[in-house]
Amino acid sequence: MRARTANRSALAVSATLVAIPLLVAIFGPLVKLHAKPGLPYERGARLGTDGLGRDVLELLLVGGRTALGMALGAVVVAYLVGGVIGLVAASTRHRWIDEALIRPLDVLLPLPSLLVISVVAVGWRASPPAITLAVAMVNVPTVARLVRAAALDAASGPVVEALRMQRESWVGIHLGHVGRAVLGPVAADLGTRITLAVFLVASVNFLGLGLSPTAPDWAVSVSRNREGVLLQPWAVIAPAMMLVAFTLGFNLLADRLVHRSKQLAEAQR
Repeated sequence: MRARTANRSALAVSATLVAIPLLVAIFGPLVKLHAKPGLPYERGARLGTDGLGRDVLELLLVGGRTALGMALGAVVVAYLVGGVIGLVAASTRHRWIDEALIRPLDVLLPLPSLLVISVVAVGWRASPPAITLAVAMVNVPTVARLVRAAALDAASGPVVEALRMQRESWVGIHLGHVGRAVLGPVAADLGTRITLAVFLVASVNFLGLGLSPTAPDWAVSVSRNREGVLLQPWAVIAPAMMLVAFTLGFNLLADRLVHRSKQLAEAQR
């Protein structure tokens, strides 16, 4: 009983850590739009102002849309592209197709992720779609390899052969039967993948290679105000706490969910 209570408490804490920055990122801009107009000192900035005289609370409310939006969008794109490549490579009966799909991705694996993203970000400065695609691009090779490895056994098993004999469609077979076999490894990888994406996006923006230095982004706010942290700590601490809470909470939540799914699978056996 105590173990169950502890697990539920840990799950609740993890979900709360994820929910707070996520809700701020989604609904924060709407709250900001309905705020009363006027300069920060006229409204009374609750968390003070940053080095440019902007309301720290307003920056916190609008900064999550890019900080988390680009990272989550990159992971979605990486799984859409890498997942399809991995499924096709695992299901093909022709070795040359497998090689043609996987080998070119090996060229991207040794490249430093942050360097690739920085080059793209500098070339298309202050472009969130470019940064999102760059982060997705460096994640596609590992996602494709993960999906391929997880799908190999199921794709070559007797169930798939029986479905083929029944003239089931490729989509029905691989997104249905094979896709279910891939869900476990994907769920285990998701926490690390999203955390890495948040780290890469935040690093590029923190280094000043991504979004504009005046952009209301959490990582940009930390970078721009770090020199005055002793004078105005909230300008650095508040956005940093949002990034840390999301990455820490998502990792813990993913671990808990994977552990719980394993327990349910063992119980069904």
